[in-house]
Amino acid sequence: MEGILFTVQPTDVKLGTVMGVFVPCLQNILGIIYYIRFSWIVGMAGIGESLLLVSFCGLCTFLTSISLSAIATNGAMKGGGPYYLIGRALGPEVGVSIGLCFFLGNAVAGSLYVLGAVETFLDAVPGAGIFRGSVTSVNATSGVQDSIIVSPSLHDLQVYGIVVTILLCFIVFGGVKLINRVAPAFLLPVIFSLFCIFIGIFRSKNDYPSTGVTGLSASTFKENWSSDYQRTNNAGVPDPDGKIYWNFNGLVGLFFPAVTGIMAGSNRSASLKDTQRSIPIGTLAATLSTSALYLVTVLLFGAFATREKLLKDRLLTATVAWPIPAIIYVGIILSTLGAALQSLTGAPRLLAAIANDDILPILKYFKVAEGNEPHIATLFTAFICTACVVIGNLDLITPTITMFFLLCYAGVNLSCFLLDLLDAPSWRPRWKFHHWSLSLLGASLCIVIMFLISWSFTVVSLALASLIYYYVSLKGKAGDWGDGFKSAYFQLALRSLRSLGANQVHPKNWYPIPLIFCRPWGKLPENVPCHPKLADFANCMKKKGRGMSIFVSILDGDYHECAEDAKTACRQLDTYIEYKRCEGVAEIVVAPNMSEGFRGIVQTMGLGNLKPNIVVVRYPEIWRRENLTEIPATFVGIINDCIVANKAVVIVKGLDEWPNEYQRQYGTIDLYWIVRDGGLMLLLSQLLLTKESFESCKIQVFCIAEEDAEVEELKADVKKFLYDLRMQAEVIVITMKSWEEAHVEGGTQQDDSMEAFTGAQRRIATYLKEMKDKAQRDGTQLMADGKPVVVNEQQVEKFLYTTLKLNSTILRYSRMAAVVLVSLPPPPVCHPAYFYMEYMDLLVENVPRLLMVRGYRRDVVTLFT
Repeated sequence: MEGILFTVQPTDVKLGTVMGVFVPCLQNILGIIYYIRFSWIVGMAGIGESLLLVSFCGLCTFLTSISLSAIATNGAMKGGGPYYLIGRALGPEVGVSIGLCFFLGNAVAGSLYVLGAVETFLDAVPGAGIFRGSVTSVNATSGVQDSIIVSPSLHDLQVYGIVVTILLCFIVFGGVKLINRVAPAFLLPVIFSLFCIFIGIFRSKNDYPSTGVTGLSASTFKENWSSDYQRTNNAGVPDPDGKIYWNFNGLVGLFFPAVTGIMAGSNRSASLKDTQRSIPIGTLAATLSTSALYLVTVLLFGAFATREKLLKDRLLTATVAWPIPAIIYVGIILSTLGAALQSLTGAPRLLAAIANDDILPILKYFKVAEGNEPHIATLFTAFICTACVVIGNLDLITPTITMFFLLCYAGVNLSCFLLDLLDAPSWRPRWKFHHWSLSLLGASLCIVIMFLISWSFTVVSLALASLIYYYVSLKGKAGDWGDGFKSAYFQLALRSLRSLGANQVHPKNWYPIPLIFCRPWGKLPENVPCHPKLADFANCMKKKGRGMSIFVSILDGDYHECAEDAKTACRQLDTYIEYKRCEGVAEIVVAPNMSEGFRGIVQTMGLGNLKPNIVVVRYPEIWRRENLTEIPATFVGIINDCIVANKAVVIVKGLDEWPNEYQRQYGTIDLYWIVRDGGLMLLLSQLLLTKESFESCKIQVFCIAEEDAEVEELKADVKKFLYDLRMQAEVIVITMKSWEEAHVEGGTQQDDSMEAFTGAQRRIATYLKEMKDKAQRDGTQLMADGKPVVVNEQQVEKFLYTTLKLNSTILRYSRMAAVVLVSLPPPPVCHPAYFYMEYMDLLVENVPRLLMVRGYRRDVVTLFT
């Protein structure tokens, strides 16, 4: 059994393979089941199925030992034993859930040892019983006398068990170091008693029919080869009216604790001379030697006693032992008490190791400083042990222990399977005899054995582990231990990235990957890394939260001087993203200025087809108010860089008023579809409808027709197109007179936008006059933003008037819209950036919430299935 956990002897002398690993494992594996249940198992299952039973359970622990050897030799081990190994391989959630179940298994195992010692004592000294035991008459076959079996009273087991548990707790509190020094000596009576058993078997005479012992006999071997499953009472005594019916599955649960104990050596890694050599050799040697012992014992037990003797003599090992049965009684009591002490010493250390990792705040009471004893954890372990002792039924306790141990062994095997399969560069175990298929087989055997024993116990244990896992996921503190799942995610991401290739993604598989430009136009409050509403808008560009956003900001300066500031800013931005519950990553770039930084970002950000495809920028509404003269050139440069890099652009005006997830909007989402954009504007409107804040809105699509005669034909075409795209929207076609027609008619429409139009004309004329005056003084051509420009005043006037008409139309039809989407006009070639900002200001005038969208040279929606 897993009795010894983290009991490292406080000495400078390092232990070798024999005393450091082999002896502890042997001491934990050989225990109460072998002495008082193994002969009964042979009688119930027969020799054939008993051999199968031992081989089946032994194979499970053998494969687990191989996995353990591989993981344990892949680096230094800290406190926590299997919890440490599993947690570092499968993550803290899995490690804590399995670790706590393993702790419960060890705590319950202490009660198993205590009950075994008490039961053996009461069988050896019946007069010590306080209460009257149960009497069972066993009807024998012909030639064998009927037998009367007196089983210890359940109340005696409870009373003596509680007393022994309390005494053991006092010893643990008072002398843990002494226990660690004396523990190996407990193995000597066990080994000596084994020799006595084998000597007694070979010396046994044919006393049949008086006692049922035939001596080693071929006929007895033949009679006992087959199984004879039958009913028993709670004490395991054959009874036709018994409540328990035994089969192979039940015997697996009863016997499996007799092959556990393989973790004892790995838990002593700190006291080993050569961990990489001792753990594999010592663990596997103990596993193989005990399995061989069990197989030989099956053959001997099946050949020297009748089936009735095997079933009715609860301590056949003592009956047959040479020279006197008392040797076996003493051996059982000493070995079980020693193992119980080790369980009560080791289980609290496992709980303390889990608490010290500070993953679960609720376990903070069990924390201990290094070098101190876990007294509170010991009291808690003693409470669990006492509760199980009160149950008083050995056969009901062992399946519970088995489930917890099998969960742990499955975790070890799955850890090795994952690490072996991923084969990360850090996976370099010194133990070379391992393979992922063996670990997978070991894990599968663990699960199969669990269901063979009891599907109900399996469901309960898995539910308990799942519940702990879920609780740790919700309440636990995040811990990055470099576990195998992170490596699996990394390799899966790399493989997926390679499979995507570098070709364009089909429109059916197109996802928006927005590049959120966090650099503000102006200043944000101190320690605020991003506009508070940018993440809300980024979430609106994803369907059901699926997708990834890249939040990027630029620090002006030299990289060597600002590297630490960039790291700090990146952490702040990442915290902001996590706080806003937005799936995305944060990136900070240091560049001489914003334009150079953005140009580098738009060229290099992303990998393969996972590069950002939409650039989201807040409209600089403050550029004229705060007299930020560098904004126009920077803003136009960003748009031109996106066009050259073939990135879509979304300019957000009215970001301060953008709704969060709890602010429900009503009205319409209006689209002014002026130029072909690959369907991006339509797709964005559909994504907005998937959000709770916009789900009550309806979509209106406005199309611009040059002539009145084109209205009906254009409307029919757009409706058909939207129908094929599975998009519901109302189509509205409006006409807009060209600039030449309006000029001939001799005026412009008088509306709310006229004042803004007149102001823009005046400012552009003033700016143009200053440009001409400067060029005349310097004797150069017209210059703007550091480069020559060519200004066609008639074309400038046309741009202004067209923008005016579009703004007037938006205000006429969409003044109450929840949000307006309009095609973003590209910056005119050779026009000053200042002129373009005037065009944009005129376009957004009096529109509270506006998205200016420019697609790129590809479709993002498709008509086909």
